[in-house]
Amino acid sequence: MEVKRRSARVVTFGCQMNERDSETIMGILSSLGFEESPSVDDADIIIFVTCCVRENAENRAFGNLGETKRLKERNPHLVVGMCGCMAQRSDLREKVQARMPWVDLVFGTHNIHRLPELLQRVFSGERVIEVWDEPCEVVEGLPAMRAYSHKAFVNITYGCDNFCTYCIVPYVRGRERSRTMEDVVAEVGNLAKSGCVEVTLLGQNVNSYGRGLPPRPSGVSPDFADLLYEVNSVEGIERIRFTTSHPRDFTDKMVEAAGSCDKVCEHFHLPLQSGSDRVLDMMHRGYTAEKYLGLVHRIRDVIPGASITTDIMVGFPGETEADFQATMDMVRQARFDAAFTFIYSPRPGTVAAEMPNQVKDDVKHDRIYRLIDLVNSTAGEVNDELRGAIREVMVEGPSERDTSVLSGRTRTNKMVHWTASKEHKPGDLVRVRILEPRTWTLYGEEVMSGGELDV
Repeated sequence: MEVKRRSARVVTFGCQMNERDSETIMGILSSLGFEESPSVDDADIIIFVTCCVRENAENRAFGNLGETKRLKERNPHLVVGMCGCMAQRSDLREKVQARMPWVDLVFGTHNIHRLPELLQRVFSGERVIEVWDEPCEVVEGLPAMRAYSHKAFVNITYGCDNFCTYCIVPYVRGRERSRTMEDVVAEVGNLAKSGCVEVTLLGQNVNSYGRGLPPRPSGVSPDFADLLYEVNSVEGIERIRFTTSHPRDFTDKMVEAAGSCDKVCEHFHLPLQSGSDRVLDMMHRGYTAEKYLGLVHRIRDVIPGASITTDIMVGFPGETEADFQATMDMVRQARFDAAFTFIYSPRPGTVAAEMPNQVKDDVKHDRIYRLIDLVNSTAGEVNDELRGAIREVMVEGPSERDTSVLSGRTRTNKMVHWTASKEHKPGDLVRVRILEPRTWTLYGEEVMSGGELDV
């Protein structure tokens, strides 16, 4: 009789850092003999990697954890775990501990490497709650089950030292630590040998990479620009992306490095948050609207055709209509290719949550709708300028809606759909002429030969 292998499902909420953590968690589970389950219904272990940056992410995680009670009743041997940023918050952790007795395991962002030991305790019948308040040194060499073969996330820093007044991340991810350049380059090299052609360098603030690392023979610690040059030299890698960049720390040296490195993609995600200097100061962002716009112009001067995307928040405590109009004016001047727009959500434990003059919900919603309309209009105008252009596109795979249509991204991170004229595999680089640009997606045709290739 064939023995059924144990299976595991990792459910991820939140940012790319959580996605990368999930790959490590699944890699550890695989090393323990678990195969990946296609759904939570058939899994022997379910681990939720949670996010608490906004209230909506918390609610979704709690809803999913609640659903596992039914699964646990059907299968008493099921192990349910929760980790990630929600676990680092004592109030949320205690809520799970008190109200969800069917959750067997809770661990945080700092002790993922201890998962084998924690699971062993769970298998012995113990309910395990282990969350470290402070991180240890960076742990290298953990296994990973990568989500894709042709592209990969590569952590370069962990944690954050910025303490923006609205943000919970420094409290749940810890203070900033950088991996050594040698470890980062070695990981990228191994990925390239396995067939990966695109890497995205990850950090809460990649631009501050290197702070705290030992100095090089020159007597100066490496910085992010130095790392870009090193990763750019890895044979087999075709594209390099990075996120997220703090505008305050985006130096001229980094702009020059991005422009000089042929594999660094011409896409820069620069969170603006607000166009009002008064609000930026209350947020503790460390730059003015003028300085931010100067950085945008500098990037576009050095790297023509660069796409710039951003994050924008409305309804920060004390934001007036004049402050909001300053944000709208910045959108018009910067002409972003895309923007992630969201309503301010108070996070317990942050400075902004205790600020006076919290903005009313109806005002927040009115502003977000007006902002979205402007962002969409601007993005549509920017994309319309691409009509007729030929772009290099990396194949992602068939479209979810129509398998005869391929989808992929340009170097500037724009999604492109085109009718497949030949077979391609994920990671292939093809030339596509843009025929019908829309606000969020470009439609085109594959160019087999001839025609000058744009960015």
